[in-house]
Amino acid sequence: MASCRERHIPLNNSVYRFQEYKVFFYRLFLVYVFYFIARILFLIYNFDLLHVASIAEFLKIQYHGLAFDTTAILYVNSLFMLLSFLPFFINTKRGYQKLLFYVYFITNLIAYAINFVDLIYYKYTFSRTTIVVLDVLKHEKDGGSMFFRFLIDYWHVFLLFGLSAALWIYLYKKVKVITVERPKLTTKNGLIYVVLSLVIFCGVSVLTIGGIRGGDFKKSTRPINLVDANRHVQKIEQADLVLNSPFAFIRTINANSFKKVAYKMEQEVVDNYAQPIKQYSNNSKSKPNIVLIITESLGREYLGAFNKSYDIPNYKGYTPFLDSLAGKSLIFPNAYANGSKSIHGMSSVLSGIPSFKDAFTSSAYSKQDIQSLVSILNEEGYYSTFFHGAARGSMGFLGFSNILGFDSYLGREDYNNDDDFDGSWGIWDEPFLQYMKDEINDMQTPFFATVFTVSSHEPYVIPEKYEGKFPVGNVPMHKTVGYTDFAFKRFFEEAKKEEWFDNTIFILTADHSNQVFYKDMYYKPMNRHTVPILIYKPDNSMAGVNMDLAQQIDIYPTILDMIGYQKPFRSWGRSLVDTSFSTIPFAVNYSNSYYRFQMGNYICIFDGVKATGFYDILDKGLEKNLIENKNSEMSKIEAICKAYIKDYYDRIIDKKLSAIE
Repeated sequence: MASCRERHIPLNNSVYRFQEYKVFFYRLFLVYVFYFIARILFLIYNFDLLHVASIAEFLKIQYHGLAFDTTAILYVNSLFMLLSFLPFFINTKRGYQKLLFYVYFITNLIAYAINFVDLIYYKYTFSRTTIVVLDVLKHEKDGGSMFFRFLIDYWHVFLLFGLSAALWIYLYKKVKVITVERPKLTTKNGLIYVVLSLVIFCGVSVLTIGGIRGGDFKKSTRPINLVDANRHVQKIEQADLVLNSPFAFIRTINANSFKKVAYKMEQEVVDNYAQPIKQYSNNSKSKPNIVLIITESLGREYLGAFNKSYDIPNYKGYTPFLDSLAGKSLIFPNAYANGSKSIHGMSSVLSGIPSFKDAFTSSAYSKQDIQSLVSILNEEGYYSTFFHGAARGSMGFLGFSNILGFDSYLGREDYNNDDDFDGSWGIWDEPFLQYMKDEINDMQTPFFATVFTVSSHEPYVIPEKYEGKFPVGNVPMHKTVGYTDFAFKRFFEEAKKEEWFDNTIFILTADHSNQVFYKDMYYKPMNRHTVPILIYKPDNSMAGVNMDLAQQIDIYPTILDMIGYQKPFRSWGRSLVDTSFSTIPFAVNYSNSYYRFQMGNYICIFDGVKATGFYDILDKGLEKNLIENKNSEMSKIEAICKAYIKDYYDRIIDKKLSAIE
């Protein structure tokens, strides 16, 4: 043990490993420090969305966030902790400490980077990044070029991450473990070294399990999850500030949200409230052509015609053509998306299947026989085509279109002219919509054509030849919305010249919203998911404004009602042209780990087990919770919400989405 004395390390310190443990906890403390920094950056980048009024309020949120930070940190550092505590006799040697350095930073920086993704991505999804993002990325063929574009567009985020990582490494190296000679296992001190190391390891392991569970060791209590963040805030949107992105990502790995719910409800009650089977006899049978337009990121905020009923100071819209078309159409200015991502929009609009915690299309249940707008129109003799200007397979659209049964799918490769490629997502909207029109000219009638546009999206660019043509507006999205609106104008101008035009129903909506300028209106939690729904017939017979609640899943039954389809079919939505109101108008979506169910006079916030809040239907900011004065209407809305959720999961899991026998 002479070498220990030479290094001024007392024998007992060498045996008991005190200096190693002190360094370990210093390193763990650094992780907490940088998670705190990440939370500050998240607040700065998304300040207008999170509504934190003071430093004191932020510190309270930070305090509650420590439990979620602890869970993520312990998950990520489990290997580092194992290697740090187990008695390998070489723990203090330079080579072993170098191994710990790489394990520590490889695992921590990968996890830490997810926080920086949400500095930007959160503005579009309004939720922390989960494992679902991998389902989106795996369908992107141009991942490499997208990364380099993001590197240029969001250089400041990459710079902040790099600076944080450099500072973290610098601070880590400031405190080092001093190399000491270990006693041999055959000696008394060697035995003490092993036994005490294992005892401390077991103790730390028990504490780690408690930390991962959120500080609770009770068997009767489940580990904390995303929904638990809502317990600590008055404003629902602040739950995402309590959370951290690594926690959200890790907690959703192998998490299957498609599970039956155990509500005590008779099937007759479920069927009566959820009304999953629809049948209409409002119109005589006809076979008009149908063009369904799902517009990328076209939130309701951008369309002047859809904001006339709302008192927004100094409001300005950016869709002059769609506003003029709206004057000849039936429009729904109180409509909502049933999800937050593009693929959610596709399943909601075409098959009437919304996505809640996880995307239905990414689940193991998507590969089943699904009755949809596509399958029914195919049975009725329609020729169906899905148009998308991106690479085939992008966003998962090709796979899901095959499940739904489209007769054909036409994308960027079929367009076959990359001179019109926007450099990021796909073919510019204007030429691609002209291509669609030309393809429709050659289709047999009746046809069903669905197009998903691409241009009104980040990185918010338009073709060079149109620079200066459209108002720049107040946020980058405004200019691209102007370009897409112009693309629609060009499409309709040319389509009017074709024989098929007069016998065609046009329906326009969006997958989700995007950048917000009128924050007092559209940063409100419920209004973040507003989209337009417009129905146009060339004879102008559908003109009007309907302020009833509407949603994407209503489009499927609406079209079937309009063409006089009189057989029963599966649909959770309702026909927007059914004047008998056989289904009460409602809208449902999922955000911040809660279902949000709007109906009648109230907004119901439902956590999957019970209602946790009721708000006036006009309280889109969810500012005044009325649950303490719960009345009979609230109770019925909660029961309808339960019935809807129960039927949703029962039918998906039992594979009862097919045609009604």
